This record gives sequence, structure tokens and C-alpha cells, in this order.
Amino acid sequence: MLSSLQAPLYFGLIAAFVTTIGLLAVAFWEDWSRRYANLFGLAAAGMLGSMVFLHILPRALSLSQNASVWLTFGFFGGLLMNFLVRTWSPERPDQTAMSAAITPIIAIGIHSFIDGVIYAITFAASFSAGVFTAIGLILHEFPEGVIAFAILRRYSVSNKAAFFWAFVAAAATTPFGVLFAGPVMYGLGPDLIGALFAVSAGLLLYVATGPLLAPLAETPPTRGLLALSSGIAVAFALIFLPIGLHDHDHDHSGHDHHEHSPPDLRNR
Repeated sequence: MLSSLQAPLYFGLIAAFVTTIGLLAVAFWEDWSRRYANLFGLAAAGMLGSMVFLHILPRALSLSQNASVWLTFGFFGGLLMNFLVRTWSPERPDQTAMSAAITPIIAIGIHSFIDGVIYAITFAASFSAGVFTAIGLILHEFPEGVIAFAILRRYSVSNKAAFFWAFVAAAATTPFGVLFAGPVMYGLGPDLIGALFAVSAGLLLYVATGPLLAPLAETPPTRGLLALSSGIAVAFALIFLPIGLHDHDHDHSGHDHHEHSPPDLRNR
């Protein structure tokens, strides 16, 4: 069991490290990040929404026939979660900021946790599938840390608190996902993984189109559009890099094929 966890846990820790680097980069300039928190939030909305449509959702649809149903549950689950948070934590001057940020941060935490689960599952299928998946997912860890930090700063959470909670949500949850999935990695099929991806996509889509787009109404149109476009451009760059996310998409969809060729993989 420990040997089967070594590779996915190693890549999960790398992902957490890359996310932390992103957090350090954006947290280092505290005054600057506060001044441009709204623009960061809009860029995060463009990046996150694009990643959902270009990467997370297509993978979910390729794995689960009911992905659209789970996407719907995820999206409206985000709305319901936000409603419950606001009901349990009425808006007061000292609580509004953090309570408004809880839903999107939980959504990012769930997504990062699922990333860790995916590491464990794909390495169980084959080592090459796990490596391609890990490389593709690690590419978006840096901006994921920036996104989590930007959300918290958008709601005026202090620099130190934003760093801590963004680290918990976007970095620490990935290796925990590996450890959680390890004991049951051979019991989760592609359809269940697709469902998890679809729920994650729905939650993140709610975050991108709801809380993160809120600053658009109070931002000059040109600056807001440029910020939103920059996030979309970064997402496209990550998706269509030469090593991009196409290879491990095929690894996922060809899960059964990899399961039938372990001797070749072991001899490589």
C-alpha cells in the first residue's frame, strides 16, 4: 500500500509546493495586492471559468455519461452552500467579508482535494497515465493559489489570513486527497471519477460566474474587460502548451486499455 502511494503522493506534494509558490508571489506585495484585489478577482473569474469549460468539464464528460447531471448539482450546490452560509452567518460589519468568501474557498478546496484523488487513481491505472495527469494538473496549481488568495483579498480578508486559508484550500487539500483515495483507489471506476470532476466543475463555475464577477459592476469597463481577458488568456496558454492536457485526457478515456497492458508499462 505504501509503495503504491509513493508516486501520487510525491506529485501531490509537488502540486502543493507549486500552489504555495503562487501564494508567496502574490502575498509578498501586500499593499499592491489589496489595491488591485478587484482586478485579480476578475482575472481569476476568466481563468477559472475557462479552465472549467476547456479542461475539467470535457474530462468529466469523457468519463461519465451523467456528467451534465452532476455539473448541475455542483452549480446549484454552490448556490445552496452560499445561501446556507449567509443564513447561518448574518451579514454584520465584522463578518461579511469572511462569510462571503467561504463558499468559493470551499469550492476550490473540493477541487484541489479531487485533484489528489485523481493522482491516486491514475497512478493505479498506470504509471505513465499518472505522470501525464500530474504534469497537466500541476500546470494550473500556481494560478490556483493566486485565485484562492485573490478571492479572500477581494473580500478584505487580511493578508496573513488570506495566505493561511488559501494554503489550506488550494495546497494542503491535494496531498490529503491522495491519502484519502489510496486505500480505495482500485474501487473507484471512471464513472465515479467523472462524477467528481463534474461536481467540481459545477462548483467552480458558480464561483467564476458569481462571487468573482461581482467586482465587474464597480470597476471601469476597460480595466474590467482587460482583467477578465487576461485570465482567459492565461487559461488558454495553460491548456494549449505543448505538454498540455491532451495526453492525459486520452489516458483517462483509455483507462481500460491501460489496465490490460501492465507488463509493457513495468518493462519501460
